[in-house]
Amino acid sequence: MDAANAADVVVVAAAGNRPTDLGVGFPAAYDGVLAVGAVDRQGNHAEVSVTGEQLDIVAPGVDIYSTSYKGLYRKGTGTSDAAAIVAGAVALVRSKYPDLSAEEVVHRLTATATDKGPPGRDEQYGYGVLNLVAALTADVPPLGSVAPTPNSTTADAAPPGEPGRSNTGGILAALLAAAAVGVAAVFFGMRGRRRPAADARSPKPPG
Repeated sequence: MDAANAADVVVVAAAGNRPTDLGVGFPAAYDGVLAVGAVDRQGNHAEVSVTGEQLDIVAPGVDIYSTSYKGLYRKGTGTSDAAAIVAGAVALVRSKYPDLSAEEVVHRLTATATDKGPPGRDEQYGYGVLNLVAALTADVPPLGSVAPTPNSTTADAAPPGEPGRSNTGGILAALLAAAAVGVAAVFFGMRGRRRPAADARSPKPPG
């Protein structure tokens, strides 16, 4: 982890799944790692997702379609699926803002997340639900330029029209799942982090 941080790499990790995990596990619990929990299809805390003070952000993690064996697709539930979506968001942010450091990329994601639960950071949602549209478009002051509150809500960071209060970011983020799983697998171990479901025999995931 020290080598990754020294190389300015954004490391994304699944927080862990209940009932196997009791709290945020490693590598998600390491300093400098973006720990990801899961929300359900209604955008609320997913029962499978562990909670803890190390949690940074959450993303869709229930009934997520991804690639499987023999050219098929499968539907899975767990924080690994949510972490895959966040890893895809990291890639998009770095593509649009190539000069941002890893720390600033994480700051952009957490500052534009849609706050859920108690105001500010909490143990179920971290800084909030990933909002991809706001992360890519909002005017986010760099770290240290202002005195931040414990959690900048989307209303603070979003441009006019408050895109952070829309569900568009979550919908677009969910569409990244299939492509992002392969990216996320490079950064974190997925063993024991996914609750698999039966293979889907459809040649393509539903739109």
